Amino acid sequence: MSARKREGPTEPFKRAVAGCVRAVAGKNDIDVTFAADRPLLTGDKIRLPEPPRRLSPKEAAITRGLGDAMALRLACHDGKVHRRFAPSGRQAKAIYDAVEQARCEAIGSRRMEGVRTNLEAMLQDRYRRSHYEDISEQSEAPMEDAVALIVRERLTGAPPPKAAARVVELWRDTIEAKAGRDLDRLGTIADDQWNFAETVRDLLVSLDMGDELGPDLDSDEDDENDEGDAAPEHNEAARGEGEQELQESAEQQEIEAAGEDDETGEVSESDATAEDFADDDSASDQEPSGEAQRPNFDGRNEPQSDYKVFSTKHDEIVHAEDLCPPEELERLRAFLDKQLASLHGAVARLANRLQRRLLAQQNRAWDFDLEEGILDPARLSRVVIDPFAPLSFKQERDTAFRDTVVTLLLDNSGSMRGRPITVAATCADILARTLERCGVKVEILGFTTRAWKGGQAREEWLRAGKPPHPGRLNDLRHIVYKAADAPWRRVRRNLALMMREGLLKENIDGEALDWAHKRLLVRPEQRKILMVISDGAPVDDATLSVNSGNYLERHLRFMIEQIEQRSPVELIAIGIGHDVTRYYSRAVTIVDAEELAGAMTEKLAELFDEKPHQTRSRRRRAA
Repeated sequence: MSARKREGPTEPFKRAVAGCVRAVAGKNDIDVTFAADRPLLTGDKIRLPEPPRRLSPKEAAITRGLGDAMALRLACHDGKVHRRFAPSGRQAKAIYDAVEQARCEAIGSRRMEGVRTNLEAMLQDRYRRSHYEDISEQSEAPMEDAVALIVRERLTGAPPPKAAARVVELWRDTIEAKAGRDLDRLGTIADDQWNFAETVRDLLVSLDMGDELGPDLDSDEDDENDEGDAAPEHNEAARGEGEQELQESAEQQEIEAAGEDDETGEVSESDATAEDFADDDSASDQEPSGEAQRPNFDGRNEPQSDYKVFSTKHDEIVHAEDLCPPEELERLRAFLDKQLASLHGAVARLANRLQRRLLAQQNRAWDFDLEEGILDPARLSRVVIDPFAPLSFKQERDTAFRDTVVTLLLDNSGSMRGRPITVAATCADILARTLERCGVKVEILGFTTRAWKGGQAREEWLRAGKPPHPGRLNDLRHIVYKAADAPWRRVRRNLALMMREGLLKENIDGEALDWAHKRLLVRPEQRKILMVISDGAPVDDATLSVNSGNYLERHLRFMIEQIEQRSPVELIAIGIGHDVTRYYSRAVTIVDAEELAGAMTEKLAELFDEKPHQTRSRRRRAA
């Protein structure tokens, strides 16, 4: 009794939620934990956000809704069936995954009134934080969310959450006109995942996405019929095999909630999307709602130089402080420091190690026993004995190390949201200060787009009558977080802009690389280093929908080849979760964002250990 009295005020609530999760999932061995981090489902382990000490009824319902959604995923979802019918295209895959999560939640909502209430609170808060109420055009509204909400309406009879009503309103007429019959069929087969998945594929065909379904399933139907009937509880092995990949994917899908924190400073649990709860192997390919999925191209294509842009009028190069009020930047910076307090020490130790290596190379070096130069005090006895004796002088060696500039080019795409972008911002922060102390100038840049799936450039293309092969159809946003000549103390808060909701969108790597490279070329330093930190291939749905599927990737390869073989700039890359060694000749791929600090310091140390002419000659030999 004394121990129970000393426990925190939220402990009874945690025990109740954990018990309900196990009961809904039908498994007593589920490990339910609470932490100040993103909600996550991995195998039979569920992580829910730490509830605030002063728990309001609304916050309690949101937390219970998150737990119910994960429990229903475990109880009602068969990963083998899901993988068998999963389409290969990005947009179709996003719709397929969102509708499956809506099916699982609908089953619980129809059978349990309390679960229905909890899920409604969770969905309302999630869509409110996504600012869906502010959307005014269909191009801004994620189609996968609209389809999932309409399916949920068909399955439960409940209207869409008020925060997402605008998204459904913009898409309803289009979806109902094309796929109304398929939606009606879904409403009667929610308990049969096999037939439900087949009908979802029919729905995708009705929505003009038949080309994204992938290979025909009939050829291997006999081989997998037995697998399709497997119950969720028999899929533990499959879940275990994909656990590491799922962990990586779920961490990549984290959504920063800096501007939306409550008074306790805790991250709101309601920022989770349906895809965060997925426990099947396909979860590793998922992206957050409204975000494009990154393709992995196996073949190495020939570089191309015919890349073109439909319109550059709406592109922008902007300083970080111009995108956010100073007060919000301060708040975001405080959030960033708080979230990574534990990581800060590890990164600082690595940065100190790098600093010691760099300063060791800056020690004054001398050439002795010269016939001219500065008189060597150690040779004074020789001068006294024989004033005409040669080799009594010394001269300090020239060091090219100090005349160096480093550019960190950070991928600000939507798939970097959450832990990856937070770790990248912190590592860039500490390394910039470290290199600045060593006399190395540092520039920090970011790249993304101004809109999802095409901006004003795409609107101009539509008004022009959709001419074929238009080239790039989105508006670039290139961000200067820190100029090379700017002292760090004046711009330290700028990197916190990456924590701002809505900043991270799509990525066009080739043009960003060209932009950063051109900025380096005009610098007066003799040695120029460009480090790219990304998590995969370039993606822009608007551009790729009207050009070849590898259009952006071919341009990226072309720009990399130009820099690596024809430029004095030394190019290195670090990939987070995706293999970038197929693009860059000097690159390293890390699985976990936590490894970024070590990879950055080691690659920089390797570069500084080499002389510039050695690096350039190595590139020429490789070419």
